Amino acid sequence: MIEVSGLSLHYPLGPRRIEVLRSVDLSIACGERIAITGPSGSGKTSLLLLLSGLERPTAGRICMAGTELAGLDADALADLRRDQMGIVFQSFHLLPSLSALDNVALPLQMAGRRDAFERAGELLHRVGLGDRLQHHPGQLSGGEQQRVAIARALVHRPRLLLADEPTGNLDDHTGEAIRSLLFDLNRETGATLVLITHDPDFAARCDRVLRLHDGQLHEATTPPHALPA
Repeated sequence: MIEVSGLSLHYPLGPRRIEVLRSVDLSIACGERIAITGPSGSGKTSLLLLLSGLERPTAGRICMAGTELAGLDADALADLRRDQMGIVFQSFHLLPSLSALDNVALPLQMAGRRDAFERAGELLHRVGLGDRLQHHPGQLSGGEQQRVAIARALVHRPRLLLADEPTGNLDDHTGEAIRSLLFDLNRETGATLVLITHDPDFAARCDRVLRLHDGQLHEATTPPHALPA
């Protein structure tokens, strides 16, 4: 699903050059579940943005399902994200003028799907927001907004889900329900999951745990008590 080679990202800060990623190599198979861990500021979110094509690397190449992202223009990248990817951002990016139902249905509407609202309602029920369909983001708590964002990322059954701390704003009970939903999607559709998390138990349920430190990605040892997905 994903092949990354020699991926580097840096930017200038006055006379200095800030190295975010340095010659990262990564291969992720279709259907694989990958957890990326590491300290705050280590570049985890930057790596996710590069994998989604929302940022361009300084050097290196990224291929998704055999397509090199560098060869796509902005419109083609937008189409790829719409059709193949689900992305969960830490900042949610919900449209404040739309209800929860409309926010979740939007990707399917853009794709011309007639079942957009039916599918959106189903996902919102699965994340525990069946009684909040017509509420706008400003009427929802941070945890509820997070669940709307997760439902929107899953509504079109993406081949690749990129999620940045998808349970970071949720209580333990709701967080466990969302974790189960993500792994259910993996089983039901064969979707590839790339998850940024600080939760060791969440990471342990993935096939591989990768740690990003000092601009480089290292394979972490999966804990012996790894939980079943």
